[in-house]
Amino acid sequence: MASKVTPWYKKKGVSQVKSDYAYHHTQCVRTKQQTAVRKSSSTSVSQVKAQATQAMAEPAYTIPVFRQRTADVGTEEYQRVSTNVEKGLNVIQEELHRMRMVTKARVDSLAIQREVNEMMYRRRDSLEEIPRMPDFLVALRPHTVWEKTPVKLFCTVEGTPRPVVKWYKGGVPVDPLSAPGKYKIENKYGVHGLIISRCAVSDTAEYSAVAINPHGTATSKATVTVKRPAGSGESCLLGFVPRLTEIHASKLEVSLLDRFSVSFGVEGGSISLVCTMVVVPDLPNLPPLAQWYRDDKLLTPSNLAGMSVGGGGARLTLPHLAKDDEGLYTLRIFTKDGTAEHSAYLFVSDAAPSVAGAPGAPMSVKAYDVNADYVLVSWKPPNTVNEAAIIGYFVDRCEAGSDTWVQCNDAPVKVCKYPVHGLKEGRSYHFRVRAVNKAGISRASRKSDKVTALDAAESERLQGTEEGVPSAPGQVVATRNTKSSVFVQWQPPKTLKNLMGYYIDGRIVGTKDWFPCNHKPFKHSRFVVHGLIPGESYTFRVQAANVFGLSDESQESSPIAVEPALATPSAPFGITMVSCDGSSMTLAWRRPKHCGGSKINAYYIDKRNADTLTWKEVNLSAVTERICTVDNLTEGIFYEFKIQAANMAGVGVPSAPSAPIKCEAWTMEEPGPAYDLSFSEVRGQSLVLLWKAPVYTGAAAVSGYLVDMAKKDSSEFVTLTQEAVSQRYLKVTSLEEGETYVFRVRSVSAKGVGKPSRLSEPVCAKTLPGTQEIVAGVDEVTGDVFLSLEACEVSETSNFVWSKNYKAIGDCPRVAATVKGRTSRLTFTNPDKDDLGRYSVAVTDTDGVSASHTLTEDALNTMLELSYAIRHPVVPLKHGLNYEILEKGHVRFWVQAVKLSPSVSYRFIVNDKEVKTGEGIKISHDVASGVIQMTVDLFTRANEGTYTVQIHDGKAKTQSSLVLVGDAFKVALKEADFQRKEHIRKQGPHFSEYLYFTVTEDCTVMLACKVANVKKDTSFHWFKEDDEIVPETPPNVVSGACALPIHLFSRKDQGVFKAVLSDDRGKDTSLFDISGKVFDDIINALAHNAGASASELVLQCTPEGIRLQCYMNYYTEEMKTVWKHKESKIASSEKMRIGGTAEMAWMQICDPSDKEKGSYSIEISDGVQTHTRAFDLSGQAYTDAYEEYLRLKAAAFAEKNRGRVLGGLPDVVTIMEDKSLSLTCTVWGQPTPEVSWFKNEQEVASNEHTRVTFEGGKFSSLVINKVTPDDSGKYSINVRNKYGGEFVEITVSVYRLGEKLPEPKLGQPKTAAATPATTPAPPKTPATPSKTPTPTPSKSQTPAFMKSPTPASTPVPKSPTPTPKSPPPKSPPPKSPTPTPSRGAKSPTPPRFMKSPTPPRK
Repeated sequence: MASKVTPWYKKKGVSQVKSDYAYHHTQCVRTKQQTAVRKSSSTSVSQVKAQATQAMAEPAYTIPVFRQRTADVGTEEYQRVSTNVEKGLNVIQEELHRMRMVTKARVDSLAIQREVNEMMYRRRDSLEEIPRMPDFLVALRPHTVWEKTPVKLFCTVEGTPRPVVKWYKGGVPVDPLSAPGKYKIENKYGVHGLIISRCAVSDTAEYSAVAINPHGTATSKATVTVKRPAGSGESCLLGFVPRLTEIHASKLEVSLLDRFSVSFGVEGGSISLVCTMVVVPDLPNLPPLAQWYRDDKLLTPSNLAGMSVGGGGARLTLPHLAKDDEGLYTLRIFTKDGTAEHSAYLFVSDAAPSVAGAPGAPMSVKAYDVNADYVLVSWKPPNTVNEAAIIGYFVDRCEAGSDTWVQCNDAPVKVCKYPVHGLKEGRSYHFRVRAVNKAGISRASRKSDKVTALDAAESERLQGTEEGVPSAPGQVVATRNTKSSVFVQWQPPKTLKNLMGYYIDGRIVGTKDWFPCNHKPFKHSRFVVHGLIPGESYTFRVQAANVFGLSDESQESSPIAVEPALATPSAPFGITMVSCDGSSMTLAWRRPKHCGGSKINAYYIDKRNADTLTWKEVNLSAVTERICTVDNLTEGIFYEFKIQAANMAGVGVPSAPSAPIKCEAWTMEEPGPAYDLSFSEVRGQSLVLLWKAPVYTGAAAVSGYLVDMAKKDSSEFVTLTQEAVSQRYLKVTSLEEGETYVFRVRSVSAKGVGKPSRLSEPVCAKTLPGTQEIVAGVDEVTGDVFLSLEACEVSETSNFVWSKNYKAIGDCPRVAATVKGRTSRLTFTNPDKDDLGRYSVAVTDTDGVSASHTLTEDALNTMLELSYAIRHPVVPLKHGLNYEILEKGHVRFWVQAVKLSPSVSYRFIVNDKEVKTGEGIKISHDVASGVIQMTVDLFTRANEGTYTVQIHDGKAKTQSSLVLVGDAFKVALKEADFQRKEHIRKQGPHFSEYLYFTVTEDCTVMLACKVANVKKDTSFHWFKEDDEIVPETPPNVVSGACALPIHLFSRKDQGVFKAVLSDDRGKDTSLFDISGKVFDDIINALAHNAGASASELVLQCTPEGIRLQCYMNYYTEEMKTVWKHKESKIASSEKMRIGGTAEMAWMQICDPSDKEKGSYSIEISDGVQTHTRAFDLSGQAYTDAYEEYLRLKAAAFAEKNRGRVLGGLPDVVTIMEDKSLSLTCTVWGQPTPEVSWFKNEQEVASNEHTRVTFEGGKFSSLVINKVTPDDSGKYSINVRNKYGGEFVEITVSVYRLGEKLPEPKLGQPKTAAATPATTPAPPKTPATPSKTPTPTPSKSQTPAFMKSPTPASTPVPKSPTPTPKSPPPKSPPPKSPTPTPSRGAKSPTPPRFMKSPTPPRK
């Protein structure tokens, strides 16, 4: 098979030959042309491999006259050198031709060899496609290592398809994430590795590598044994530990990463200088050797300087900053290859003085010439910029270990040295210095090092010095350095006089305030001033300092703007041919990535035949555009090109040579390629692609463009536009964030689609951190409409390039671009509809910082309105003109502005007439609050109309109006009249708060009010419907509050209540109508308290049925209470009776049956909240209640039908002897009762003296004929039947004629004693609980009654002992067929027939 050999000139990266002699010759020629605008690329050794060297230039070629940098300098030297080397160049050219032929033959041979190798690889690939199970070519091997050392396990495995290897420790998978930094798994070129860092004894185990693919599994195992040296906690298993080789810190490889920058501190503060690094190997116990220097003096660790190295960084901490710490700090790290260094300046400014205007603290206090009783102390003076001149210094001393400072000199010393006497031999001292000026004394300097007073050999104590301050430094020159610093240098003073250093001061041009640039004397005559504002202009001056003080200031430097120093631009790139006619080529290229700090104003093109190494310059004059036509070419020849860019600083490095381009005429009808593809506004899902129109248009005009996109390293392009776009930019959306893409553009005309453009640079769809978008706004001061962008990244040479519809704006009278710091603003001069469009801005020399904004008509109109408001200002108002009714009926008209100046003027106009301060009118304003007001004392019907206030404040003005006519005026007039009357009312006793109601916890309604301006004789009266109410507690008006309690509030308390307050100064009345909503609110308030206090439902059995009771603080039927049975509302009826008392609500089930079983509940609503209590009347609870109901029903029947005395008998009878006594009474019982009479508890038998009768079953009589004293005694009647009876007593006293009437002897008190029978005697009505509080009943489901423990058959004695009469029940007794007598005693009821106990209420 024939091999296809590619010609050498079509290959990239061909070896290039270079002659040392030719190289040095070219260097000599270029050295003589240093003043030229363009520099040769041969001076850059780093570019030799990327471009054809100029050392191979033809000897006959001479430098054109227009490229020579000077007309005279170096011409003779150049001719001499040219003559001497001409012969040598001929020899070199012949040698180059020979080498070119040899190289061509070698390239052809390499091409054949490459094709053979590719065929062998294809054969091997075909063999590799045969499926094979995993197989370990190199198996794991066992290791024995020491503790805290790493171990690496490696193996090589093959298989088809490529197997996956997993690592195991003792059968458990190794997970690197479980112990970060412990394990590292590698796979490089089929070699698999497991690295265990800093082994521990616990890492001793069997490790295995398992290789898996679809055709099988293979395993390789090895044992790792970790030993611990003897004496480190365990006995050494090997018995002998070899001595490990020590690694010195200087053998480490150290690379510095993040470095500390220029820093600024303040006296008394702290600061840390940190530099991170990468150390290989990173051994925790062997950090790199690092040294810190200040002004080239080695620092040592102390309490004033803390140093640490390790953890990937070196740190210097200065905990107590002083001006002595100012200087150039250098970190020097010893590495395997030498030392790595980094330096940056630390500025320390004066702390705030203790006294305003006092000088800064002195510095560098040192002690010299130490003797037993004498020390010479010297120091450096502070810099004085805006402070008064220093008149002297005070020196203080302190014994070491003490905090007591003693002033050494009584008067200030004027020079910066002072001999301190009176020291004690053998003791150590510290010294400090304070500066003095007319404003006060400075802060003390940092104390000196410890000095011990010991006698020393005789030496010169005080060196003779020339007195006086040095002369002023000479000329000061400032030059550009960086975007925030300036390089300042000056001529030293002519008279040094033991110079200590220099102080540099600066100020912004246009201001008078100087600021110190350094705070410690700087020894050299050049200094870099940092921390300046980018873009500002500064001027500088210098002062020299020695022990006698500061020199005069030098002359000021010329103003200089803070801008980066200029540099040459970087190389252009992306050279492509955009047209060719057979004798010329049109080339285009991309702009350099870095412009060097100034505008690129020229490009220079060189060309060469691809078969030669000689470069020739193309353009005789500078090319300003990035497109150029190269003429005088030969068709069919391959050419290479390189380009250099130039700016104010000179010519930059050349680009890499282009690929060989064949000069062949384009004759196709389709258009040529677009060129100069670039990107803007790259975001996570979108970007904007821009390009330029093709130079070659073909046979028809270009009508549009098609844009293709592909992922990087992919050949599958996707067309983004369905139809060709007419503009030369396209916003691409729907990108995958983090993915990298390439683009190409094809031009479209009527003849078809042209060839694609050169591929764009790969671009990653990722938003730069901190990216900001363009903001449209209006300047608050000038009213200018602007677009602004704050760049997230700028470099020292960055420029902001604004475009409209992606066409650079440049110098345009419609807009003006300004830059301040990281922010660029595009200001519109006179914005109108012509300025609408899409604006974009790109920041050069950055990683693609750009943004865009579409200015729409609506947005522009809004900003124009705001701009007009700013340029034609009005006084902004917080509140327009309004009115306020004050006490006494005064009316205040007021308006409030956002801000007022002291020079504000205003006027009030009422009904088209200006009003000024006068009788009854007061006009004033307050600048602080912005309030302007007019107060009208007497507001009447004449004040109806329109009120206007006009305000003028500087250039701003405004007015505000208020119309008070019709109903609005009537409301204001009514309120003014009311306030006037209120003022009159408050002159005497009056209500400060009118009547209102509250409800106490015990549900008492209180009508309350508050009174004011009262005295002791002020009277207070309560009325309801004009009827006076006299409360139990008289009202105390002096306390300021009065209240009327209403107990047991109900509907009967509705009505109008009135409180009257009066004395000799006047009278005031307050009315409170309790009806309607007020009545409902009171009921709801009562219901709220009652519901909160409600007990659980309690079961109470009665003769009529089963009753459920809910105790609460207060209950009235007006409350919104609802009884429910199984969620159904219960209405009051004969079956279900609903009622209550003041202390409880109840619901009674009359004649209960099984239908009434179930859950019962009561709901008490207060209008906001509903309180619910429930009881489950079912099961055993219902059974027990029903039995108790039956028992009580029977007892009530017996009580109703028992025998009783209805009336007719007196309590005491006094009768004269021989008179007849008749005791007659009416009795009742069903069945008819039996009646027995007793005398002194002995039954009376009927005879002639004593006759007992019982007529009609109703009337019973005891008649005693002719009574005698023996008939005196206690008589009683016992009426009973089978249900019970009653026992009534009468005391009879008989006296003789003429005797004093005896005192009545009543015997025992009369009580009703019910005679028990077989049926119990129930009470007449259900027991009403006492009004006194009772304990809370249990919430258990136990029935609320208990059976009597006495059986029903308990015998009843015939003659029971009478018991005291019980108080009558409060509730009415049940109806009876006969009237109930007012007196009588029931027969005593045994315990069995007691009522069911009433449970205690809550």
